[in-house]
Amino acid sequence: MKRRSFLPQHRSGRWRIKLLLMVLLLFSCFCLLMLNHYSFSRVFEHSAAEAPPVVDTQKPKIAFLFIARNRLPLEFVWDAFFQGEKEGKFSIFVHSRPGFILNEATTRSAYFYNRQVNNSIQVEWGEASMIEAERILLRNAIKDSFNERFLFLSDSCIPLYNFSYIYKYIMSTTTSFIDSFADTKEGRYNPRMNPVIPVYNWRKGSQWVVLTRKHAQVMINDDAVLPEFERHCRRKSLPEFWRDHPFPADPSKEHNCIPDEHYVQTLIAQKGLEGEITRRALTHTLWDLSSSKDRQRRGWHPVTYKLSDATPKLINDIKGIDNIYYETEYRREWCRSQGMPSKCFLFARKFTRAAVMGLLNSSVLIIN
Repeated sequence: MKRRSFLPQHRSGRWRIKLLLMVLLLFSCFCLLMLNHYSFSRVFEHSAAEAPPVVDTQKPKIAFLFIARNRLPLEFVWDAFFQGEKEGKFSIFVHSRPGFILNEATTRSAYFYNRQVNNSIQVEWGEASMIEAERILLRNAIKDSFNERFLFLSDSCIPLYNFSYIYKYIMSTTTSFIDSFADTKEGRYNPRMNPVIPVYNWRKGSQWVVLTRKHAQVMINDDAVLPEFERHCRRKSLPEFWRDHPFPADPSKEHNCIPDEHYVQTLIAQKGLEGEITRRALTHTLWDLSSSKDRQRRGWHPVTYKLSDATPKLINDIKGIDNIYYETEYRREWCRSQGMPSKCFLFARKFTRAAVMGLLNSSVLIIN
């Protein structure tokens, strides 16, 4: 009889035992790993629940957009105005002549240091270049995502109230403030604008507007209305300018169109957005209707207040205005803020440097 060998079965059993031990070891490691992961997750969630939430404290800002010739003659009044705000709720941009820099040599207010836009252009009164200057300011200001309102100001403009009051007034509504009314005077609208700009969308108003971010973007992106203004909206030729421009064949038939008095208002009407605006300005301007001997020139320029004109009574009278009447629409705009009757104007122009210094000395302007 032959002897059977049991050696292969013995060795096979040992390998099965080793394999089973390895599986048990791997399973134990996996369970330990999962337990540690679960414990870590619980600790992390507990720590995250106890940690204070990260809150962005930056408030929405108003972008103050100044259009100036060179330096800002009323910088001292704006310096006092901005000193009254401590939470960074404003930004400043200045459009002046190309190459002009705001620094220690050109302004005494640190708020304006290097606040000039570096891509400024030469602006001519009564030309579409004024509109392009406004668009340049908007393109620079809209880069700051916290800028929610865009306020245009001239270099002869002053605030009538402190920063806190003006900020609440402007930010309390979701609308833009745009002085806008139907323009029925002959000679303003150029029929050549039709059909791109039909006459029923033709509007007039002040260029000193306050835009929401949405409407600022509309103005920046416009590529239809502005070209029509550049081609067909020009101020009437005056004798003193004939040496620089061709003599008109028949001056009586010229369209006297001042682009910055029509552009924003007409653009908003074209886009069907008039329901999103408050149709009045926040900057008071008094138009000179009597100083010119030429009847056609009356009302072309606002009154400039000199030292003798700028009295406490003047400021109080402007502050006391609570409604505006629009003759062409037989419309009276009663001014409201935060759902309540309010004063109409937050700013006023045009003031000389001496006039503003006199007002500050009289304590009628409390702006900080």
